[in-house]
Amino acid sequence: RIMAYTNIDDPSAFFTTTLYTGTGANQDVVNDAHSGNFKPDFLWIKNRTNGSYGPHYYDSTRGAKKGFYSDAGYGDDAEFTDGGQSTVQSFNTNGFRGGSSTNIYNIFWINGLNTGYVAWQWKSNGGTTASNTSGTINSTVQVNQDAGFSIGTYTGNGSTADQNVGHGLGVRPGCVIVKNRTADANWVVYIDGLDVNHCLELNTTDGQSDSTAGRVLATTAGSYGTSSIFTLRVGGGSVLQTNTNNSNYVFYAWAEKQGYSKFGKYVGNGNADGPFVYTGFKPALIIMKEYSSAGGNWVILDNKRDTHNVTKHRLFPNLVNADNTSRNYVDLLSNGFKLRDTDADHNQSGQSMVYMAFAENPFVTSTGIPTTAR
Repeated sequence: RIMAYTNIDDPSAFFTTTLYTGTGANQDVVNDAHSGNFKPDFLWIKNRTNGSYGPHYYDSTRGAKKGFYSDAGYGDDAEFTDGGQSTVQSFNTNGFRGGSSTNIYNIFWINGLNTGYVAWQWKSNGGTTASNTSGTINSTVQVNQDAGFSIGTYTGNGSTADQNVGHGLGVRPGCVIVKNRTADANWVVYIDGLDVNHCLELNTTDGQSDSTAGRVLATTAGSYGTSSIFTLRVGGGSVLQTNTNNSNYVFYAWAEKQGYSKFGKYVGNGNADGPFVYTGFKPALIIMKEYSSAGGNWVILDNKRDTHNVTKHRLFPNLVNADNTSRNYVDLLSNGFKLRDTDADHNQSGQSMVYMAFAENPFVTSTGIPTTAR
């Protein structure tokens, strides 16, 4: 008998990728998830065809029209609210509304006329939040424990000692991303596989940083991360990125769910016959970053921009660049992914990479039905 590997038979109930073309005026983008359309709670949107516009980020906790950038030029900016940008106007039951702008240049962020875009979308709890007092810093969270995803906000207290924040997942998170909403500061990212008490920054090419940099999220199993909290460990350094007194913050936290999400690391071999990374599902989205040295870009690959192997279209969270298709990068397989290029951003010999991955299909469903490679 084939063993069941997941409780999430259709991952598109919780995550989907949508490609769309901008109209210049307000338009409702339908997310066309094959499970049936859902109301997204976290949106990550990128202009694919114009290499002058970086990613945009929105969530239903903070509300429509409030966004962030992550490209190197604007990625450390505080939260913006509309301000003439072409922002998300609403979270709809089947997608979102992309807005227009009185400034023809600003409109190209998410809805430029005849311009191609990609929107990566996660479902949490429909914008419904609750108070969480599990940590030394109280938080407000919306949580989907089935999907292992929570969105939270909190206000910093300025302490340089370890502080804990409740995430609501019920299990230890494998990935946490934090952004200062009030002041200009770099994004902070923890992904399983990084060294203990180290982190990355979404808007830079820096390698992993330790707590002396004052920007560490500690979620490693043990005293710094549990089923209820993650820890802000600044090591006596600057608290700007995670815990400035009276600054407001947002975080996005994911826990691994078998057959749906996976967070980890691999070591590159610098060969076109690259390493195979087992995830336990056919990936719909992979986000990766070389962390053992500085200089590597963040890379995003998905199953919608490339419907067949080899996956060639890649975008970069820390850059404004349009889709890059210059090389063969990754094969998306039924149970993981395989590196197919020597590119230093994701397969440099002897260098360590972390990744986030979300599923198109589980390797084996709860009823024992296996998926196929593409």
